[in-house]
Amino acid sequence: MAFHSRVRQRIVERFMTFEPIGLTMFALLAGGLLLFFSLTGEVLEGETRAFDERILLALRSADDLSAPIGPYWLNHAMGDITALGGTTVLSLMTVLGTTYLLLARQRAIAAFMFLSILGGWLVSNALKLGVARPRPDIVPHLVEVYDLSFPSGHAMLSAVTYLTLGALLSRAQPYRSTRIFLIFAAIFLTSLIGLSRVYLGVHYPTDVLGGWCAGATWALGCWMIARRFISAKPAGE
Repeated sequence: MAFHSRVRQRIVERFMTFEPIGLTMFALLAGGLLLFFSLTGEVLEGETRAFDERILLALRSADDLSAPIGPYWLNHAMGDITALGGTTVLSLMTVLGTTYLLLARQRAIAAFMFLSILGGWLVSNALKLGVARPRPDIVPHLVEVYDLSFPSGHAMLSAVTYLTLGALLSRAQPYRSTRIFLIFAAIFLTSLIGLSRVYLGVHYPTDVLGGWCAGATWALGCWMIARRFISAKPAGE
């Protein structure tokens, strides 16, 4: 009887701990999905075109649309930053993150993280094909692009990869400060990469917003699943 009483007490305590966070995360997840589908509907109906064109034109010189505003180093920096959201860099980050977790003996988290990121990439490609929005032709592109525009693959895949890496890698950290740093670093990188795509003229602003929304929602959903069903081993085990 005492054993069953302790078990019931632990279940209640876990439920009470999970409930407020779980409900908040579920609300954010539902809100993210609603926002993405609303934005997608507006894009398909052409209601965002005036906003998109105004932003793209504001980032170029009025006398020469091939010249972005700001000093030369800014254009060079944006080119470097946008590469952080490319397939090569994101693949390397995923492999390195997975390897780190395997070496830290966090095998369950490593496998889940790898599959989460792979799933996000598949969803991104499916969404692009489903919406089939052409690339912007308002201003000249400052880097070469070949695929479709909505949602931004760089914005979505960087959100999927960096946010998932940050969230799941943080589960293997013993200190709260390092966990917070990893999450904010992931958000910072994701934001810069998305902004670089608009600055370089290869995406409409709403492409990037859609990519951020879809990627962050996917990462949040994966984090919720991992938090609920996958336990991180204490460091050193």
